[in-house]
Amino acid sequence: MSRKKKRLGLFEMARDRREGLEIKVVNPPTNNASEQTSPAGRRRRQRTSFAEFRPFKLWFPWLVPAVVVANIALFAISMFINNCPKNSPHCSARFLGRFSFQPMKENPLLGPSSTTLEKMGALDVTMVVHKHQVWRLFTCIWLHAGVFHVLANMLSLIFIGIRLEQEFGFVRIGLLYMISGFGGSLLSSLFNRNGISVGASGALFGLLGAMLSELLTNWTIYANKFAALLTLIFIIAINLAVGILPHVDNFAHLGGFTSGFLLGFVFLIRPQYGYFNQRNNPRGYAAPSAKSKHKPYQYVLWITSLVLLIAGCVPTSLWNCKSQNVYCESSQIGRQMNLTCIANGRTEMYKLASDNPSQIQQLCSQLCS
Repeated sequence: MSRKKKRLGLFEMARDRREGLEIKVVNPPTNNASEQTSPAGRRRRQRTSFAEFRPFKLWFPWLVPAVVVANIALFAISMFINNCPKNSPHCSARFLGRFSFQPMKENPLLGPSSTTLEKMGALDVTMVVHKHQVWRLFTCIWLHAGVFHVLANMLSLIFIGIRLEQEFGFVRIGLLYMISGFGGSLLSSLFNRNGISVGASGALFGLLGAMLSELLTNWTIYANKFAALLTLIFIIAINLAVGILPHVDNFAHLGGFTSGFLLGFVFLIRPQYGYFNQRNNPRGYAAPSAKSKHKPYQYVLWITSLVLLIAGCVPTSLWNCKSQNVYCESSQIGRQMNLTCIANGRTEMYKLASDNPSQIQQLCSQLCS
């Protein structure tokens, strides 16, 4: 009876081949049929097939943890250099000794003074333009204004960056992080020229922007597309809303987000699944049509983003790198200084801790803005 069934099966296969269906015959397994049809056997075959088909390599994330450690170490160094007890009689958490924080009225984030941050490489437009210290556009993303600042940024970096590094590798994510941070610093220096700016927020927003563009350019390989898109847009909106708060440099956020969004189309493009399927087809299988590595819309987004990135580096009528000089008249009595902006006539009285020309110039810029 079993021989008749086997012969009938061969006859049906031959008939199907004559009708134009190509069927690949494989050697039968040595195990019995009951084992192959059992749930355990099916699960074993599924695990084997999933283990064999891995279109995207998973990377070991080491760069993001290293960046986190470097940021925390630099914050500790900035507190050591700050040495609040030596420079100020009213320090917060004096039991920390040399690592105690500046007074809450001066720095509510529990961190060093602005003078210390400026010495270590904070973004100061005056220094960048007049003294050509362009390196401040990069060094400022490694400094933080306080404990709350560094903790919030590093927790966000771990949450966002590790997954991206696992999927795309340390080279692409490292470049994306640094270029996005530079883009945030650049936009901040163009439109926010008062005071100094520090923090990795621009680079973090670059990673968020890259996640959004990666979702859009690799749209076809996601299962729950709209749920992922709405969740990501909600997270981005909440983080941008934080930029409305006082003393938050939202220009750095917007610059980093825009840079990362465009870079995501360039760095994080994925081949479509059909391309991998045809590469993993068994021998003798005739694919209905050859699949290209990427879809046409992916090429369009790639080229458009690259052009916008290059165009954004060219000064236009909307922005330029020339500093607008401001001038103030000043009169000082003890530690009280009266500044009057020549451009708009505004007058303000300030209490100075020291005769720092850079600080006076910053106050003048704020008064004239």
